[in-house]
Amino acid sequence: MSAPLSLGNLGVRFGAAAAVDGVSLDLVRGEIFGIVGESGSGKSTLANAAMGLLPAAATVSGSISINGREVVGLGDDALRQMRGNEAAMIFQDPSASLDPTWPVGDQIAETIRAHRPVGAREAKARAIALMAEVGIPEPAARYNDVPHHFSGGQRQRIVIAAALANNPQLLIADEPTTALDVTIQAQVLQLIDRLRRDHGTTVLLITHDLGVVSMVCDRVGVMYGGKLLEIGETQDLIARPTHAYTRALLAANPASSPRGTRLPVIPAEWSVESLEAAELSARTEAAHG
Repeated sequence: MSAPLSLGNLGVRFGAAAAVDGVSLDLVRGEIFGIVGESGSGKSTLANAAMGLLPAAATVSGSISINGREVVGLGDDALRQMRGNEAAMIFQDPSASLDPTWPVGDQIAETIRAHRPVGAREAKARAIALMAEVGIPEPAARYNDVPHHFSGGQRQRIVIAAALANNPQLLIADEPTTALDVTIQAQVLQLIDRLRRDHGTTVLLITHDLGVVSMVCDRVGVMYGGKLLEIGETQDLIARPTHAYTRALLAANPASSPRGTRLPVIPAEWSVESLEAAELSARTEAAHG
């Protein structure tokens, strides 16, 4: 069976700048795979490339395959059919994903009718059921409410309902909890995990937060400078990181440092090449005792 998402030596360039550089990755069906890294590491560019959402200025090389279907080179009509049907995406800001003047129930129903030959009544019933599944209270009564009548956490739940409307096999969540407080963040992550288990959906979770990764991800990849530096089982990688950058990233986490101590910093001038040189030096020293 084909991987839900397979990347082969993926590169994304904007002019001379490489935003994603030689990334290869195969997701396992039904897993939550986290990609973690600081801002500018290429995480969101990778996600947008997988969904065919990059701007025209981007140059893509390598391969992106969703359920065995090559995405690179697909035309606009084929990409629109794929989005929401085979793969769906949850963005960081739910308000930017919803039309502020349109009832949320109709927005979910329209997503269904764009990909399924169903009537308005059936689509509405399905939308109400989805709103209930993601935890919106009294979904039938709130079907006609517009987005600003909901809290930030509820808006993100509605966006998740719309993303799941056509049972996509791949769900890409790009920083889905960044704009939420800690309590609501945990609820949304638990919801994504439950929906993954209930529907068998494969999830690619993009985040800069190691706490989010440790909470729900089965495996995790660490990105820096457009490269995927390290991949491993989540708890193994956190407990025994092998790459110099991963160790530096974990050391910079306030939760792992005693109160009152100065946090270590990752120098802004570090390049992937200098990190790889440091990694080679560390391994050589370890090998010689």
